[in-house]
Amino acid sequence: MKLTFLIPPCYDHKQPAERSAGCTRIVYPMINIYELTAAAVLREAGHDVDYKDFVAEGKPEAFDRFLERDNSDAYLIWSVNLSLDSDLKAIEHIRSCHPDTPVILMGPAPTYYSKRALYDVNTYLVRGEPELTLLELTDCLAHGERPTEVKGVTFTGADGKPVNNPPRKLNLDLDKLPFPARDLLKGRQYHNPKLKTGPYTTMFTSRNCPFHCIYCVPSSLTFAREIEFHREHPGRKPTIGFRSLESVEKEVDMLAAEGYRAIGFMDDNFIWNEERTAGICRIMRKHGIVWGCQARADAITEPIAKMLGESGCKYVDIGIESFNQAILEYVKKGITRDDIYRSVRLLKKYNVPVKLNVLIGSSPLETRETVLQTLREAKKLDVDQVMFNIVSPFPGTVYYEICKKNGWIKGGEYKPTDVQRESILNLPQISAEEMERLLFRNNLSFFLSPRFIWKQIRRFRRPGEFLASARALKIKLFH
Repeated sequence: MKLTFLIPPCYDHKQPAERSAGCTRIVYPMINIYELTAAAVLREAGHDVDYKDFVAEGKPEAFDRFLERDNSDAYLIWSVNLSLDSDLKAIEHIRSCHPDTPVILMGPAPTYYSKRALYDVNTYLVRGEPELTLLELTDCLAHGERPTEVKGVTFTGADGKPVNNPPRKLNLDLDKLPFPARDLLKGRQYHNPKLKTGPYTTMFTSRNCPFHCIYCVPSSLTFAREIEFHREHPGRKPTIGFRSLESVEKEVDMLAAEGYRAIGFMDDNFIWNEERTAGICRIMRKHGIVWGCQARADAITEPIAKMLGESGCKYVDIGIESFNQAILEYVKKGITRDDIYRSVRLLKKYNVPVKLNVLIGSSPLETRETVLQTLREAKKLDVDQVMFNIVSPFPGTVYYEICKKNGWIKGGEYKPTDVQRESILNLPQISAEEMERLLFRNNLSFFLSPRFIWKQIRRFRRPGEFLASARALKIKLFH
């Protein structure tokens, strides 16, 4: 089959949704490594696979011109909560030219909103983890069959009602997956302001996180996996899947040979123990590639911090959420204030830049003072970056159930919001409007400080990299 992955234009007159993390609108373009892995699986099975990014094109009319002349056998869209309405509008455009061509939606939005996302009888939803489900689904479509036996699929039955096939078991043998089909990006360059060099790409070495933070949606793939897993295993976390160090090394070797000089690891939790970390650091050191990752504060030991510093690690994102210990305990973060201070001290000792991720409103204990306290403490630590977001009560999380039960959601029900700008929660001691004001104030106070600006400028190697980061900062603060 001729299969075309689409990033449709944004039809809601806002900044397009970022589909990899899945909970914000685009500040700087990110590679959706999950979608490209699915594309590689289908291509390996013999399908003719293409990839079209109409957000990058910048003109919605280019999408219509493409559809008028295209003859794909199916279109595939990775859909997140923020993009779902716009994606359904995109299907409307597809139907104007291709009324019977199958459209396949993947990602967290069709996994959770299966009834709403099922646009018509020729729309198919891949719930949870996509790769193996897509293989079986496209095989059915290629033979003109209905996917009645394909686990993890939702489709329209003969009676016109949705059919939700049973969930598929998680794929834990990640080494069997082919490397993402980055060549489908057709040489398009990406930039990560935290790494300040390129060419840049992303990778993953594991899937999912075992911890129980009540609000957490670490990535769009993890969210889809967890929603689907909870249907059969309520209250439990999906099993972690790991790639072997041999598989990781083979991919890094390939990327180095292709000229990549920067890698962002997208693992929900990158640092598990000293032995695995040492192995990956050895791989990165071999090629002199700069890189970054996400980690928990309590995972940073002195040996690990030293390994990171010696292997070209140029950022560690640490989700601290708050410096208030009562809030940390309420959200089941599993760390203490001392863990945060210790991890930052160790990373700075070995010259590893630190980015702290702060989440405003993650607990009904949040007040104006706890938010300002967190800003003061973050500034005092003098880290490289601080990212302030406002919690969104995502359906499928424990926090959604708490907020729904207590009537804290504006309008009574969740609606997709950009966590970098908006709030839909009125908590007992702080309103949505106050959280939005504090978010904007904190961003201005941190990102426009002379200390931050000077620290960042000194690290850029080329004018183009500085300009790309400046554009991202402008979008973040003022778009």
